[in-house]
Amino acid sequence: MHKIGTSERPDWQLAVVVGVGGMGMAAARRLSQRHRVLLADVDGARADQAAETLRIEGGDAMAIACDITDSAAVQKLSAAVDALGGFRVLAHVAGLSPSMGDFRAIMRVNLLGAVAVADGLRPRAGTGAAAILISSLAGHNFRPPESVEALLRDPADRDLADKLATALGETQATPQFAYALSKYGLMAYCRRQAGAWGERGARIVSLSPGMIATPMGAREFEKIPAKMKLYARTPLKREGTMLEIADAIEFLASDRASFISGTDLLVDGGLAAALMND
Repeated sequence: MHKIGTSERPDWQLAVVVGVGGMGMAAARRLSQRHRVLLADVDGARADQAAETLRIEGGDAMAIACDITDSAAVQKLSAAVDALGGFRVLAHVAGLSPSMGDFRAIMRVNLLGAVAVADGLRPRAGTGAAAILISSLAGHNFRPPESVEALLRDPADRDLADKLATALGETQATPQFAYALSKYGLMAYCRRQAGAWGERGARIVSLSPGMIATPMGAREFEKIPAKMKLYARTPLKREGTMLEIADAIEFLASDRASFISGTDLLVDGGLAAALMND
């Protein structure tokens, strides 16, 4: 029931946004225009502050602390979504860039954590629901060794990061390789899961940003100089914006994308195409 003096919209369906950094907050703002929003982040205080910001702006927003690498925390998130009546949109934005962790940490957050959230929330997906998992351009124009690809077919394996590191060898198991591998694995997971989500009348897709102007991206330019060479190859000669990613998320979540599932949308200014033509 509506409460006087609040912006609560109990008549709206729920959007779950996992990760409330720059890109996650841009997505949450956009989704809050048509949905109740539940913000989940490993930093509970940050999630609370983000939800309060959206409420001040007129949105119906709630927050929950969730470490997506902790199965108990993911179960708590799933229970919260269940208590709210299920969801219409899942926007999974949480992730680590190459400078933010070692091989195992990046694989656990970017792939295992994302899979745990998607698997945990799928039973709470209503008809017409959409899960949008943020991948990356880094997962394109990339193919892991066959032995590694075989391991990726079971991304719910909690020991996967260790198995992958062993298969690759410690010299190849670098943060940069983990980032590309985790995003490749995430896209493959979305393709394999289209049938399971379809059984619920729901969809699952990945979205691959290229060079996007975010605080995290700016740090990567400072720490990984080779990124400037990629930037120079972008056909549109600029970074994308977080609002452009929010545009893509909004589209994929909408009924306008109701026949799009099990695939990836590149939002990269044409960079993947330029690299493919090398």
